[in-house]
Amino acid sequence: MKLKNYLSLLLLLVAFSGHSQKKKVAVVTFYANKMIGFEDLGIGSEELLKNILNLRDNPNFNLSPMLEKYHSNFFNDYSKAFPFELLPESEVINNEAYKSFVPKFELKGYDEKNYLVYDGYKYVYEGFNGKFNEEALAKMFADKADGVLFVNINFALEKGFGIGGTASVKMRATTRMALYNKKGEKVFAFSENERSKKTGVMVGGIPVMKPEKILPMCESALEELMGDLKKRIAKIVSKSESKL
Repeated sequence: MKLKNYLSLLLLLVAFSGHSQKKKVAVVTFYANKMIGFEDLGIGSEELLKNILNLRDNPNFNLSPMLEKYHSNFFNDYSKAFPFELLPESEVINNEAYKSFVPKFELKGYDEKNYLVYDGYKYVYEGFNGKFNEEALAKMFADKADGVLFVNINFALEKGFGIGGTASVKMRATTRMALYNKKGEKVFAFSENERSKKTGVMVGGIPVMKPEKILPMCESALEELMGDLKKRIAKIVSKSESKL
């Protein structure tokens, strides 16, 4: 083979190798909101808010198993729908700069009770007025990743069906995923949600907020959400790699 042809072939192989290599993204926050939403009920009573706060503070209202399951599914299954690879978690949560990072709108004192953050991660606010966090984290991991991904889940009560004069409620589980490139510019941000099959009851116009009543509804809603989430993600993010 002539030297000229050999060099041309070598350049093509190098170019193909670089093109075929997937870009990488660092997941920089992963948490669940422990404050159950109730906007859909159209109820703003002090009693309901008190019950929701009591539920949040009740040690029996344990969302950890659900967050663990969602985390496992996210990294082991849903991540395969992304057109990019996720940086190993150990390279994120063990990063010294990340461990010492103080996010804007950092949780302090009372607000810390509102969130259950997956082990090793920080609660990092993303979205409206959160530009500082996106840019800072994108810069922090720029040498290892082409972007940073924010992931969270939350739950909210919704009106169900009334049977025999008895009002019922359902739970809606929602996950938000938001990706930012190396400059801290938004690549995509979307939310997916589903309602629970299980229902709860209202007494005197107020939902029963006991852990043994609310947790099964949360679990049911999350199961419905996770059902075909991988397919939904694939449709939404299919062209996102070109924007990194």
